[in-house]
Amino acid sequence: MRRVCAHCRFIDYVNPKIVAGSVVTKDDRILLCRRAIEPRKGYWTLPAGFMEEGETVEEGARREAQEEACADIRIQQLLAVYSVPRIAQVQVMFRAELMSDIAAGPESEEVGLFAWKEIPWSELAFPTVIWALTHYAETRHLPAFPPFANPPGTEKLTH
Repeated sequence: MRRVCAHCRFIDYVNPKIVAGSVVTKDDRILLCRRAIEPRKGYWTLPAGFMEEGETVEEGARREAQEEACADIRIQQLLAVYSVPRIAQVQVMFRAELMSDIAAGPESEEVGLFAWKEIPWSELAFPTVIWALTHYAETRHLPAFPPFANPPGTEKLTH
């Protein structure tokens, strides 16, 4: 059902939001940002956020890395596209390489580069962060691969 104006027949489309983000690496370490804003303030996440009008999804991922971690990144390849209809989001995640130093931006309490064994798994903000990290680990040594989607059995997390 959509809202339609009875007078002019204008259709009020309400569409999902697109999130652009990246698994950013430097020397086998992964960039994580501790959220300074809700939702999930104080939890760790990948640099990601809502796209702005007029930008490509790659530009959105680069901008989010800059805003959250003062990081310049080089997009390498599409990692995954996750559907989260429960919160009306489509999340597009890339693999990327860190090309600069990092520092906490206004949306982050702190940022850090973590070896795989150092990742604070119990303090990750969202299921899609875990999915992206897991999919990255499965492909980190592959030069090319098909992009991932929602892992099987995750329907209750997305609906």
